[in-house]
Amino acid sequence: MVYEVIAEIKKDLVGDLTDLQLKRLDEVLTKHLSGVVQSTTPDQMQCKVELLPLFIAAKRVEGCSEKSLRYYESTIRNMLEEICKPERQITTEDLRLYLDTYQRRGTVSKVTLDNVRRILSTFFSWLEDEDYIVKSPVRRIHKVKTGKTVKETYSDESLEIMRDYCDNPRDLAIIDLLASTGMRVGELVKLNRADVDFDNRECIVFGKGNKERKVYFDARTKIHLQKYLASREDDNDALFVSLLKPYDRLQISGVEIRLRKMGRELNIHKVHPHKFRRTLATVAIDKGMPVEQVQVLLGHQSIDTTMQYAMVNQSNVKNSCKRYLA
Repeated sequence: MVYEVIAEIKKDLVGDLTDLQLKRLDEVLTKHLSGVVQSTTPDQMQCKVELLPLFIAAKRVEGCSEKSLRYYESTIRNMLEEICKPERQITTEDLRLYLDTYQRRGTVSKVTLDNVRRILSTFFSWLEDEDYIVKSPVRRIHKVKTGKTVKETYSDESLEIMRDYCDNPRDLAIIDLLASTGMRVGELVKLNRADVDFDNRECIVFGKGNKERKVYFDARTKIHLQKYLASREDDNDALFVSLLKPYDRLQISGVEIRLRKMGRELNIHKVHPHKFRRTLATVAIDKGMPVEQVQVLLGHQSIDTTMQYAMVNQSNVKNSCKRYLA
């Protein structure tokens, strides 16, 4: 209750005091009302720190996936336990120190660090919108600068080597479907037989946030997929199942383990499902497909995400330089 009162007082004075004065006011009120804090009942103490569950509930109502919610909750809870302050008392300095400690504690990339910053920003912005705090303390923490690296894609030769290596129709169908559609591995393992339209060479996948979209595959994928389904002896609705009984639905880990093993045995660098997706985006943009259409094909909400996947072929850059600048 005390923190709600302090927040209301600061809210009423937000137009009359500077940020520094508001901060000082918060410190003074908290100091002199600490006795009131200690005299509250255990139930009241619990209520005033239960803002994280309220935030998670709000994000669930907005349609966030359970995977995203778990990531949100673990990231924010780690911060709260480390700083050990009620949400309303956390300052920009607290968060900067936390992020600095988090970075120095282990081998954390700048991309990961900025992901943590973004999640904390989302959390405190929600607290601000809901009037739990006057101003988000993350506002003055800027985006972490991350160096741009050119990520690898598969060459045509590598794809053919992997296809030739496959000793069963399932693995061949998986490689073809990933390569021709650019779907996520999580979308691949969720597919059922009924989701595939062989006549139009397309299928419906459920992406992030349970958003449906169509993806399209080529003739080779159609043939190899039909051969795989014809070889199946089970009645599982899943499009891809394990090779051994009881023929359960194939999981993400199963696809990743199989591809990693394939890469090691073929001496192909970093073979993983996401690399097929990046390869498709790069080839599509390189051949002139409008980036807006690539965005729809990959199911990206932001076009900036699509551009991060796509790397322009350097040989095309060289040819363009000769054509326009020579």
